[in-house]
Amino acid sequence: MQRIKNRHAAGRRMPAEDAALLIKDGMNVITSGFTPSGYPKAVPLALARRVESGEKLKINLFTGASVGDELDGSLSRVGAVARRFPYQTNADMRKSIHQGKVCFSDIHLSHFPKQVESGVYGDIDIAIVEALAILEDGSIVPTTSVGISPTALQMAKQVIVEINTSQPLSLCGIHDIYLPKRPPFSGEIPIYRVSDRIGSTSMACDPNKIVAVVMTDIEDSAHKFGQTDPMSVKISEHLIRFFEEEVERGRLPDNLFPLQSGVGNVSNAVLSGLVQSGFKEMSVYSEVLQDSVFELIESGKVTYASGTALTPSKEKRKWLFEHLEELRRHCILRPMEISNHPEVIRRLGVIAMNTALEIDIYGHVNSTHLFGSRLLNGIGGSGDFARNSYISIFTTSSIALEGKVSSIVPKVSHTDHTEHDVHIVVTEQGLADLRALAPVERAEAIIENCAHPMYRSRLREYLHRAMKQPSHEPHLLEEALSWHVRYLKEGSM
Repeated sequence: MQRIKNRHAAGRRMPAEDAALLIKDGMNVITSGFTPSGYPKAVPLALARRVESGEKLKINLFTGASVGDELDGSLSRVGAVARRFPYQTNADMRKSIHQGKVCFSDIHLSHFPKQVESGVYGDIDIAIVEALAILEDGSIVPTTSVGISPTALQMAKQVIVEINTSQPLSLCGIHDIYLPKRPPFSGEIPIYRVSDRIGSTSMACDPNKIVAVVMTDIEDSAHKFGQTDPMSVKISEHLIRFFEEEVERGRLPDNLFPLQSGVGNVSNAVLSGLVQSGFKEMSVYSEVLQDSVFELIESGKVTYASGTALTPSKEKRKWLFEHLEELRRHCILRPMEISNHPEVIRRLGVIAMNTALEIDIYGHVNSTHLFGSRLLNGIGGSGDFARNSYISIFTTSSIALEGKVSSIVPKVSHTDHTEHDVHIVVTEQGLADLRALAPVERAEAIIENCAHPMYRSRLREYLHRAMKQPSHEPHLLEEALSWHVRYLKEGSM
């Protein structure tokens, strides 16, 4: 297959260094990429080299979610980013945010595309999008992620396309591009099953917007999933037992409802545990399809999986690319506005499984800020799924920092998900079902089932003293807010 079929686009081929010259100081630049797959690489690296050579330039950078070091890392290290939205995972970008060099706002991913469309962030000057190919009509075939790319192509004044030849053409056909109309005429999103296709396999783009086409072969960054540890295995076992009990009680069907899972070692291990379970003919409706999802498809446990990005580990990437012809019958990639849309999540009855940094005794969750102030990554899509899911589950280890800190605390140091959006809490110690429980009952369930034994008595003591002051959700605020620092100083109990 010829990679560039549009005549206008073919005439805009140029080196990355020339394309980078189109980006000017103060521009709003939006790119493809999602956790971290399908993001542009060659042009950001060329832009970073411009700044490194002494040119004064800062851009406002918008993406779908996290991207690789070639984009976030290279530009943050040379000080080329003024503002960053809506999610990141890069250590150098995070350092720049903490130092106040980059202004960052953490945004629910389902909200972001419509905010861009509405002009909240101003005009979008340039979109940089990685692609498999540009078709005759100028439409663009994405690579390993869709993310915010369809919206980016609509809203940008100019478009730079990176054609990545390291991405196999067998990805063609895995995408389903559909965008709702703007309110109040958005209408229904006609997805009733995970496998429903409602759009096209390429993203619409006015070819006259294409000002540069750059050829590259730089591969996506790859997640490094660690070995499955005993803590993750225990969490997985507790969850599978919970699912089995829900099926026995008639609250879930034999094949469960569609599953969503966050990214990372714990999430990957939880899904991997289902490979050995008795569940069959399951489905996945999520953002990121990672190694465990591919294992579930390969084992025949999952019949269909929908996401907005394929994010294999380095070890799994070769297998993935070799099996794309088969996987296209079981996988679909959608824009993040659809993969994270509350309407679809609610209609399908998604079971959401996300990770927490800490959870308090009443069920509030902090998933983004260490000790209340130091940003880790961001909320991503966890809020989209937690608020709208059939069952909202949060997992964490019961202790952190080699036992110096309890992950179950009287009051979280930062709140991302309120008690209203948290149904189930799971640690390696056990599972607490918070549904139908009043606040004090929730606290007792979390302390007894989820807290580590070396912190359990202190949490009990705190709750009992707080309950001496009659209130709906008893707290000793001064003590609760000092818990984190105090236990960090004291060390392991």
